[in-house]
Amino acid sequence: MNKKIIYSIIAVSILVLALIFIFTSKKDKEEIGTLEALVVNKENGLVTVKDSDNIIYTFEVDDISLSIGDYILLEYAGLIDKNKEKQDVKVISYEVKSASKDINGIPSDYMDDGIFSTYYVMAYNKLKELSKEEKIGQLLLVRYSDNAIEANKKYNFGGFVFFEKDFKNKTKDQVVSMISDLQKSSKIPLLTAVDEEGGKVVRVSSNPNLASEPFKSPKSLYDDGQFSLIRSDTIKKSDLLNSLGLNVNLAPVVDVTTDPDDYMYERALGENTALTSEFASTVIKASKGTGVSYTLKHFPGYGSNKDTHTQSSLDTRSLEDIKTNDLPPFKAGIDAGAEAVLVSHNVVTSVDKDSPASLSKSIHNLLRNELKFTGIIMTDDLDMGATKSIDKKYVKAIQAGNDLIITTDYEKAFNEINTALNDGTLSEDEINKLAFRVLAWKYYKGLMIDVK
Repeated sequence: MNKKIIYSIIAVSILVLALIFIFTSKKDKEEIGTLEALVVNKENGLVTVKDSDNIIYTFEVDDISLSIGDYILLEYAGLIDKNKEKQDVKVISYEVKSASKDINGIPSDYMDDGIFSTYYVMAYNKLKELSKEEKIGQLLLVRYSDNAIEANKKYNFGGFVFFEKDFKNKTKDQVVSMISDLQKSSKIPLLTAVDEEGGKVVRVSSNPNLASEPFKSPKSLYDDGQFSLIRSDTIKKSDLLNSLGLNVNLAPVVDVTTDPDDYMYERALGENTALTSEFASTVIKASKGTGVSYTLKHFPGYGSNKDTHTQSSLDTRSLEDIKTNDLPPFKAGIDAGAEAVLVSHNVVTSVDKDSPASLSKSIHNLLRNELKFTGIIMTDDLDMGATKSIDKKYVKAIQAGNDLIITTDYEKAFNEINTALNDGTLSEDEINKLAFRVLAWKYYKGLMIDVK
């Protein structure tokens, strides 16, 4: 064989081997990673942690000598998927360490560049004044009842949700007194929430003593005056709610639905993804400065699913379909400054076939990571039919990544969470962090002004 050919073959072989070595070394280097996070659960050879961005990961660990509440540095081989809960990577080692503090003494895993971050110092100072029981109470957004003042003095709730019956036949003065008396009796200022969507769901404006006529549905507004009318309607709605002492609207419905036979159609805009995205952005922008925070719902998009007030509902759409058609309105609202997102009870099989969205870690990861949401995540009412019979649902809601739990049975919710803290199922560090976020929202909203 010609020497030149031999030399060429040798040279090419050396080059190929060098490239293989470089690629392999680079790949190995890329696949070794570290993660600092709080341990929030461990069972059956699995450990679940939450990082500073509130992304939840579950790893297989052979020898788990960890406790819930430990802050760890974990080293792993492989690539983490932030949209998934269960990771396929191999854990190399882990080390229990103390969470570092910033100059204000706030644990580093509390800190992010989130929407409420300007108020973190005030929130942390307030958090240090609260008992364990008061911190639990801040995580509950409970249905208003006749004994609300008495119950709130005992449990120190994060806030109350009001329904149509709470306003029925009352005058404006009576409603103002009802809510102001509740606030005056509360150690910590309350979130006062209502579903005032317009159209089918009008808890407040259904009372002619409070509004000259019920607010129109999003679709009616769009058909009559498009986004200009939606903008002015949002301001008018906010002015009414604010004048009554209500500071959170559990609206708008930003679910994409164009089929009149869909359960959610009457409550939604009834238009395509692009127009629904503009609707979400319009409402959130119009609400700013009105004293009322608006809540995007029902994440990750209701689709054509059944009514979860009475039964469970299975969403069998592909994840790609949901990302393309349903997530953009939530993203648009978040980019416009949305402070809160409410998660549905639909079981989204392409993301988590075993849990309703409200109790799914993977669904919450999608919201935190894919949409970069840093505000408050809340469940739909956990006493609705779709979740009512689920065991330990309140603990699961916390473990899934919710900041606020909407509930009617507040005693059961409080006792279940308190028991889980006492037996080590939940850590006080996790409850602290969630209460801290709720307090930061209240400062952001101007409900709390005791700056220290």
